[in-house]
Amino acid sequence: MPELPEVETVRRGLAPIMERARFDRVEVRRPDLRAPFPPRFARRLAGRTVTALGRRGKYLTADLDDGNVLLMHLGMSGSFRIEADDGAATIAGATYRPPGKRTTHDHVVFHMSSGVRIVFNDPRRFGLMDLAPRTNIDASKRLREIGIDPLGNAFGADALATICAGRAAPIKAVLMDQRRIAGLGNIYACEALWRARLSPERPAATMATKRCRPTAAAQRLAEAIRAVLQKAIAAGGSSLRDHIRATGELGEFQHAFAVYDREGEPCLRPNCRGIIRRTVLSGRSTFHCPVCQR
Repeated sequence: MPELPEVETVRRGLAPIMERARFDRVEVRRPDLRAPFPPRFARRLAGRTVTALGRRGKYLTADLDDGNVLLMHLGMSGSFRIEADDGAATIAGATYRPPGKRTTHDHVVFHMSSGVRIVFNDPRRFGLMDLAPRTNIDASKRLREIGIDPLGNAFGADALATICAGRAAPIKAVLMDQRRIAGLGNIYACEALWRARLSPERPAATMATKRCRPTAAAQRLAEAIRAVLQKAIAAGGSSLRDHIRATGELGEFQHAFAVYDREGEPCLRPNCRGIIRRTVLSGRSTFHCPVCQR
């Protein structure tokens, strides 16, 4: 499933196309994805202008000029591509070239006043689109159980200590709990823990003192999470199966993995002689170095 860097990469690619543009027409080619589309979805979007394109965890949020927000989730295999009549479009200095025809699973098409079509393709249909009022959006049914954004101003060692205090669960499981931290998934949890020199099986409670203050480990981990996510965004995310940028290009962060999917290979930390090990934690493959991660 795409994680925060992949969703943020898609947002940055779509922003020049969508912001300040109007939905001239919307095609909805099936009644549902993961959930049914809202009633009159296409008609409610037609004629509306996107005032801002944001992100909340793994959700894309398109603010509309009528006070509503279009919520979009990529699910397991969802992707957006940009099409123009001449096959390519250059907007705000970026050139958008569709990566080839995949019409079988093209479920939603936005015809934008910016002169392009935005096509949502989702073979597994775990994606989602919904509409909600901007007023008190965080209490909407899609976002009310979403945790803190790890790239937001509120996230840091103090917040991490509060999230983890008193929890005996492994730290990796807590990091991936979307109700606590929004957008962090398997890849980047593994990478951040390696960067912070912490075992994924370490009890989450060790991130906080008895007075719920952050430990040195919490400080390292909070910094590592931000650093890994920012580095991944700069690389366009990780393309392992389905992720593509809105420009049609693949992400490149998979070439910079320190531990993820590197079972049996040497640890990349200088002077560490460890070999990357794969275990299963909370039902997910977990990669770490048993020597330098404690």
